Amino acid sequence: MHIYKYFCTFAVKFEKAHIMKNFVEELRWRGMLQDMIPGTEEQLQKEVTTAYLGIDPTADSLHIGHLCGIMMLRHLQRCGHKPIALIGGATGMIGDPSGKSAERNLLNEETLAHNVACIKQQLEHFLDFNSKEVNAAELVNNYEWMKDFTFIDFARNIGKLITVNYMMAKDSVKKRFNDEFNCGMSFTEFTYQLLQGYDFYYLNTHKGCKLQMGGSDQWGNITTGMELIKKMTGNEAYALTCPLITKADGKKFGKTEQGNVWLSKQYTSPYRFYQFWLNVSDDDAKRYIKIFTSLEKDEIDALIAEHDQAPHLRLLQKKLAEEVTIMVHSREDYEQAVEATNILFGKATKEALEKLDEQTFLQVFEGVQQFTINKAELEAGIAPLDLLAEKTQIFPSKGEARKMMQANGFSMNKEKLTDVQTPIDAKALINGKYILFQKGKKDYFIVAVE
Repeated sequence: MHIYKYFCTFAVKFEKAHIMKNFVEELRWRGMLQDMIPGTEEQLQKEVTTAYLGIDPTADSLHIGHLCGIMMLRHLQRCGHKPIALIGGATGMIGDPSGKSAERNLLNEETLAHNVACIKQQLEHFLDFNSKEVNAAELVNNYEWMKDFTFIDFARNIGKLITVNYMMAKDSVKKRFNDEFNCGMSFTEFTYQLLQGYDFYYLNTHKGCKLQMGGSDQWGNITTGMELIKKMTGNEAYALTCPLITKADGKKFGKTEQGNVWLSKQYTSPYRFYQFWLNVSDDDAKRYIKIFTSLEKDEIDALIAEHDQAPHLRLLQKKLAEEVTIMVHSREDYEQAVEATNILFGKATKEALEKLDEQTFLQVFEGVQQFTINKAELEAGIAPLDLLAEKTQIFPSKGEARKMMQANGFSMNKEKLTDVQTPIDAKALINGKYILFQKGKKDYFIVAVE
């Protein structure tokens, strides 16, 4: 009886752990499905399937251009399948020509090892590598199986299986040979699809990986892997790609005037990251909230309907920015980003201002006119009218400064400044370096000390 009870309990737990959602349908309604080899959906419905997606470690941080692929792995795991994130320690030394107009700079081993370690940490925000279930995520580095592969061995065992004609027919290769700059392609880059193809073969034979995923520009490389698997083992292999994400106006997704939007705080602060998502257009918000969050369809449909009733409230953008910022960074970072946003656009306190680190403070007030004064002078104390009309040019005259202060229209560090007599000293500094002044509702000025 006890054995039967134990067996039933185990069966229920196992069933719950392995209830699989239709992954292809999940991608389809989210707008994340471009191309798919026939039979892929049936394979995913049949059993827990291992699938991989490759990321080349060309920098020590991922950026939001990587997010669609990462979300594919995340949705795959949530649907009950096993994701493998492949870091291209070997292929990263060459550079993928797909979608590129020029050859990448080649990185040395030390730089690549550093990049790989940093990317590992970032991926843990998205995937469960510690699960005890069969679909626990796994991280692999193709340098581990490529480092001892000699050129002669690769040419004899792999190179002979794929014809040059087959490789030349790939769109990624043809575009490089036919581009307006006539850059051509080095032999190093030309071999990339063989190396990526070998990755698929290796994971298929050693990890039981049956599916490779990627962006639509990876279709040629992925199908080369399928061809290798077919010729070397005859095993089952499938391919699935997502569309390349663009903005509603057709421009490249993820680029700003400052460049890439990175997932690392070191390169893109949580405040600026939050602002990117908060400022997308209505049309983009409707697409992005499906692609870059794990919210379910009913909730997203309700959010879109609510947003359409009052677009000026930007409810969709706010929810999108909240979900992605928390997923990539943390709830604390999200709350600080919201607080920083409110400082500029809403009511805020001096205490809120003092919580900002220097980087975020300067980003919040980017473009605001700045003046510089001597720190020793401030420590001794400066009369408000002298500071505002002589040491700086916030006001053209002391009379105008006095008039606005007495009319309750001027603030220092988000607090009304009406006292024209009491000196302003170093105690007023934010981050030990800045004082924020505000005329009316919109005109800000920063005084920095040096």
